[in-house]
Amino acid sequence: MDLSNLRPAYGSTSTRKRIGRGHGSGTGKTSGRGHKGQNSRSGGGVKPGFEGGQMPLQRRLPKRGFTPLKRTEYVLINLRDLDLFEAGSVVDVEAFGKAGLVSKLKDGIKILGDGELSKALNVKAHKFSKSAQASIEAAGGTVEVI
Repeated sequence: MDLSNLRPAYGSTSTRKRIGRGHGSGTGKTSGRGHKGQNSRSGGGVKPGFEGGQMPLQRRLPKRGFTPLKRTEYVLINLRDLDLFEAGSVVDVEAFGKAGLVSKLKDGIKILGDGELSKALNVKAHKFSKSAQASIEAAGGTVEVI
């Protein structure tokens, strides 16, 4: 068996229907579009979302709030998550990735003050909450904003 002998499984493929190729083809004359009507015409049909004059779904649903285009979204990490690092180590974006705390870096990392920190760590992140900064410095560590 090699690449030149490969074939699709029997019945998994079918030939393309050739439309408008005479009466004998089975799809001649009207080419499967039926007689008259909007969809039989060239360029006919309705726009996406049109529901035959009924109020469309996107207009029926309520709209609320505002989504800012330049919203910054941070990956949130709590103080209790920092306990897995060794005392005195430098904890930065790369260290968070290796520890599995950050899978996809959005606009930055923000350290939150939930939990307690018992080790002195040098933490480098994009943002810190006031309580997180106070807890890290109280444990003997340092805070550096990237």
